[in-house]
Amino acid sequence: MTFYDFARSVVYGVFKPLYRVEVIGRENIPLEGGVLLCSNHINNFDPIIVGMMASRPVHFMAKEELFTVPILGKLVPHLNAFPVKRGMSDREALRKGLAILKEGKVLGLFPEGTRSKTGELGKGLAGAGFFALRTDAEIVPCAVVGPYKPLRKLKIVYGKPISMEAVRKSKGSAEEATELIMEEIRKLLDEHK
Repeated sequence: MTFYDFARSVVYGVFKPLYRVEVIGRENIPLEGGVLLCSNHINNFDPIIVGMMASRPVHFMAKEELFTVPILGKLVPHLNAFPVKRGMSDREALRKGLAILKEGKVLGLFPEGTRSKTGELGKGLAGAGFFALRTDAEIVPCAVVGPYKPLRKLKIVYGKPISMEAVRKSKGSAEEATELIMEEIRKLLDEHK
């Protein structure tokens, strides 16, 4: 058993009953090939819950600072996370993300770039659109519908893959692609409130 599998069993054993996690649309994640999984971000537990409830292992970009925290810094790489420098264009993290998608794996992103303090969906950064337009990966929107309160229902909703065909045909920008992704996340949030 890998550490990732062990962590998944802990999440199922602790988080799922504690937050009464309901998972919707897991079948929308393609079983093979590159997948860009884009979710809203309302809590520090989002990467754990979104990643561990998915039908396939998910690789997340995580803020560089997490890798310097004692103990946690040693565990994070075993949870398929890799560092990203926030607030600047981190070419190494972009290359790593592209490589994950081209290897046919799942890359998880929070397009807002940071947690929402209000719970409302914020503006997405161009990074999600960059990955969407630079690869043939399927783009799957995801919504975390809170709150994270013990014994209150928490929903993780994986939406149907989004087509980038219209953005590609019009030679659209990464920002436009991100807006399309954010719109689909917004629809999932509205539908499952």
